[in-house]
Amino acid sequence: MDDMYNPEAIEKKWQKYWDEINLFSIDLNDNRDKFYCLVMFPYPSGTLHVGHGRNYIIGDALARYKILDGYNVLSPIGWDAFGLPAENAAIKNNIHPKDWTISNIRRMKEQLIRWGIGYDWDREIATCHPGYYKWTQWVFLVLYRRVLAYKKLAGVNWCPSCATTLANEEVIGGSCERCDTPVEQKNQEQWFFKITEYAQKLLDDLSMLTEWPERVKVMQENWIGRSEGAEIDFKIEGTQRLLPCFTTRPDTIYGVTFMALAPEHPAIEELIIDSPNREEILQFINEVRREKKISREEAAAEKKGIPINRNVINPINGKAVPLWITNYALMEYGTGAVMGVPAHDQRDFEFARKYGLPVIPVIMPEGADLEATSMEAAYTDDGIQINSGHFNGLRNREAMQKIVGHMEERKVGRHRISYKIRDWLISRQRYWGTPIPIVYCGKCGEVPVPEADLPVMLPEIGNFRPKEGRSPLAHAEAFVNTRCPGCGGPAKRETDTIAQWLCSCWYFLRYLSPRDTQKAFDKSLAGRWLPVDQYIGGIEHAVLHLLYSRFIVKVLYDEGYIPFKEPFQALFTQGMICKTSSITGRLEKMSKSKGNVVSPDELIGKYGADTLRLYTLFIGPPEKDAEWNDRAVEGAFRFLNRIWRKVIELAPNLSGLSVELTGQAGLSKELKDLRRKTHATIRDVTRDIEGGFHFNTAISAIMELVNSIYLVKLDNEKNGLAVMKEAVEAAVILLSPFAPHIAEELWTKLGHMPTIFRAGWPDYDPDVIKTDEVLIVIQINGKLKGKIDVPPDLKEEEVRARVLALPKLMEWTKGKAIKKVIYVQGRLINIVAG
Repeated sequence: MDDMYNPEAIEKKWQKYWDEINLFSIDLNDNRDKFYCLVMFPYPSGTLHVGHGRNYIIGDALARYKILDGYNVLSPIGWDAFGLPAENAAIKNNIHPKDWTISNIRRMKEQLIRWGIGYDWDREIATCHPGYYKWTQWVFLVLYRRVLAYKKLAGVNWCPSCATTLANEEVIGGSCERCDTPVEQKNQEQWFFKITEYAQKLLDDLSMLTEWPERVKVMQENWIGRSEGAEIDFKIEGTQRLLPCFTTRPDTIYGVTFMALAPEHPAIEELIIDSPNREEILQFINEVRREKKISREEAAAEKKGIPINRNVINPINGKAVPLWITNYALMEYGTGAVMGVPAHDQRDFEFARKYGLPVIPVIMPEGADLEATSMEAAYTDDGIQINSGHFNGLRNREAMQKIVGHMEERKVGRHRISYKIRDWLISRQRYWGTPIPIVYCGKCGEVPVPEADLPVMLPEIGNFRPKEGRSPLAHAEAFVNTRCPGCGGPAKRETDTIAQWLCSCWYFLRYLSPRDTQKAFDKSLAGRWLPVDQYIGGIEHAVLHLLYSRFIVKVLYDEGYIPFKEPFQALFTQGMICKTSSITGRLEKMSKSKGNVVSPDELIGKYGADTLRLYTLFIGPPEKDAEWNDRAVEGAFRFLNRIWRKVIELAPNLSGLSVELTGQAGLSKELKDLRRKTHATIRDVTRDIEGGFHFNTAISAIMELVNSIYLVKLDNEKNGLAVMKEAVEAAVILLSPFAPHIAEELWTKLGHMPTIFRAGWPDYDPDVIKTDEVLIVIQINGKLKGKIDVPPDLKEEEVRARVLALPKLMEWTKGKAIKKVIYVQGRLINIVAG
């Protein structure tokens, strides 16, 4: 029957129609208010499951709402196609990364369209396309010109079984994610971006991000890790070499009894070259490097170390203290050298007690003694300096400044601000990535490729697997051998590729002019459309992608390419969709490896895309994780059938009807209630969308409106038809961002021309929402006994009088005396009787 809800036919029809009318294609020069809605673009490393869908459905619902509200909406999509996710998947499936990526893009695009996700497909980009990565190389050169891109010797993760280097993301618990072999560390020349130069700007400008989740800003603040203190030069005994150490507690320097080095410290190799226990030291270093850094940072972690038979000289008192390598010293903090003060740092205290190192208190609490031998924990509070030379007797906060000043006078230390953040390692010894636009000439040295010669093309090679710690490109002679841009002589190309993070740090700019061959982006369009009005993506990108994007934008701003300092005005981080794993038996994030993936294709085939969309948005607050329930999907399908049946039933009487409604005059109580519910629902759904993406409560409000529509018994009286038409059309429009296909179909059934997304978002009338009466609940000693309708502006004394005059009151109180009457305005009255 034509009147049956047929999702498959309806959805294909309207997806085709939206494409034909270019619903999501926009004119960037349109003078309407703009709204740039952007979801984080996906890695095309496989097919999508319903857990992926939450991100895109949220973005689509918002974009459709803004279109309805009259905005000129830019909603583009692309593919984060380079890098480890795609390459690892290609290796696993024994297919070339390019073929694998293109195949997945095609499949994922089909899935997004079938979901009813609307994008301006004319602006589609893929980071692996030369027309895109040409400009990624240009961004690299911008940083290179500003001396923010540089190459230095640094450690890499090495898997001896796979005979390849691994990115940090590929190391799980100290082992290779593919073969579970313990990962080792090797030193290798690497390219870095000097993000540390922008540490303070990145920190300061967090205050500009007023529409970001607070926890994301806190995560970035902690990642940047600003600390104020002193850098102190400890001299290695018997040499003139200095070992700088950063500390936030220069007031404790007289209590130093050892120096701790991070296992990754670059000075270690030279320091242990003649050590009699060199092999034992190297073995310890490798063991610690295999540990997770996060576990090394934990306060409760076991403190481990090894002495290297060298001393350093404390510059404040000339005393020699032993040099140790420890598992709790990190290169990510300060200089990677930590002065050990057991009396005033708990980690140092535990380490000293374990290895029998001295404990020297130099700060004691006022009015109390501190004996090293009896201490059971480090004293970390403020106090008075002791055992601190001529600083004795000073309060430690005062002593801090004076000690730093004293060291500055003697040129052995200085005030310093330190950051936990380290420069961004951007080179990969892998094939599937943007080639680094640098050549090496025997005469000219390191030479950037001229912009006119970009892109440096990634060659298609058969053997793309990494080996021997070198990029596969190193074996592609036709690629490696080139001419120097400076002197024209023979030169070699850089064979490392750029980490995919850089590709995703500027893509939001490219959407404005994706086919421009002359420049990366149009500055005037960028000034008009950026920052992105609403960015949507997972919390897992809180630090890396979001911090890197902020950094790149700040560099481009400083170079004068763009007129804004921050890329994303508002950020929304959606929660994960979880399901019980068939492997672990626990509730976990959807993943093929966990055996808990739900395919959208099967659900769409059975229920339609609108059902899947509606359930995904209704499952819970979108910022929180939610548990997927296959059986609960049926509930969303039943609701769509419910609204379908009612509209089909009413459409013949409502189609073409034109009656102006003004206020509530002349309406029955039933019709007044329905009209009030309609306008309250418009208000609530609008607030839910605008006020934090509360799609679940918005959908719940629409369901309640539909229930109210079902309760009204309609005759053919014009006012009644008009009230019903208003309610039904409001319900359909309000539903349209969430379930667009069925909404489009019902809109035409009601006699309107498509598309519903040009109908305009409905306004609500506050006067209509006002009630003639409010329902007051009556309680006796906290138990519900009855209800009474009263005017909303009735004073408390009058409400009390009406309730106390009720004939049933004596029965309810059982003749007991009334001791107290408690009234909650407009809600309830509780009579305490006893």
